[in-house]
Amino acid sequence: MILRFLFICTHNRCRSILAEAITQQLAGGRIIAASAGSQPVNDVHPLSLRFLEERGYSTEGLCSKSWHKFTDFKANAIITLCDQAAIETCPIWFGEEIRSHWGLIDPSSVIGDEDQMRNAFYNAIDTIEHRVNSLLKLDLEQLSNVELAKQIQALAS
Repeated sequence: MILRFLFICTHNRCRSILAEAITQQLAGGRIIAASAGSQPVNDVHPLSLRFLEERGYSTEGLCSKSWHKFTDFKANAIITLCDQAAIETCPIWFGEEIRSHWGLIDPSSVIGDEDQMRNAFYNAIDTIEHRVNSLLKLDLEQLSNVELAKQIQALAS
């Protein structure tokens, strides 16, 4: 069984985009990753694309999307990455999937020089990579929903 993860941030322009690209590539088909926002801004933060590419991730097809485009996605897990998205009321059609919050500082909100911006994005990328790689070490296909939820939540800290 292939799992489906939907990563959500309010604007779907930075952290959720990073999580989509990283998960999609690292999972190698074990997890289908997508991202969305409750209030998408219609463009991906340019530094998200730049620093993903610097770290060797494909940015092809990444775009800011509304969570309303995912009524038929059938996510196994919905993971919020920004605190605002974590408190928003999700659409009723999301159903009974696993929900977790992997709060991350928004690297696009960091004000500083080139090195500070790169460090902020790389820290977010490193955190997402660690969480996804930790999940991929598990026998995901054999976990019950309850156990999968525990494992996803355990990575939040």
